[in-house]
Amino acid sequence: MNEKHIKGAIFDMDGLMLDTEKLLVRFWREAAARFGYEMSVQDVLDIRSLSSRYSIPKLKGIFGEEFPFQDVRALRIELMNAYIDEHGFEVKRGLFELLGYLRENGYLIAVATATARDRAERYLSRINALGYFNAVICGDMVTNGKPDPDIYLTAAAELGLPPEECAAFEDSPNGIRSASSAGCATIMIPDLTQPEEDIIPLLSAVYPSLDEAIAFFERGNVQ
Repeated sequence: MNEKHIKGAIFDMDGLMLDTEKLLVRFWREAAARFGYEMSVQDVLDIRSLSSRYSIPKLKGIFGEEFPFQDVRALRIELMNAYIDEHGFEVKRGLFELLGYLRENGYLIAVATATARDRAERYLSRINALGYFNAVICGDMVTNGKPDPDIYLTAAAELGLPPEECAAFEDSPNGIRSASSAGCATIMIPDLTQPEEDIIPLLSAVYPSLDEAIAFFERGNVQ
């Protein structure tokens, strides 16, 4: 991937911009427990960024066809929203340094998140980040969510760019599969998991924090 051709950047949200993946793990497990199911940390990690099309059969495969996915999910959202309303959430290190750099250097910027639009915009507004983005594409705006490529293809189209001219920032394997299959230059900023062997070939770069990813764009601007 030639970084000189990159003209846009597309960001996942949970675990990438916002330190909310740990909350998703906590409240998925708590909600499941209230319905009598013992969901492990790994169970939650495996459904990160997955659309319901994939997460429902995955969890039913673990817990049985009677697993009340929609009820558990609704309770998880209720519990997590109540926690965030009271305690807020942390912003991932380097977010505004990277967003500022991209905006100052003329890159188009979008969000591609599995989170529903109302919550995504509320969360981004809460940290005063929404204004940085030229487009916000959410899981309820596409037919096929992650790990299918649709959400990244839609985000790139909203920016008016081919996906090959977009860098995609992700923290989870399912998100990485989505961005890579769309044709984006996929950059991982690890959160709860490090890149595994099956993911590494899909990556253009890995950085420990968002601000350090500025180097990806700077190396492409060297004449």
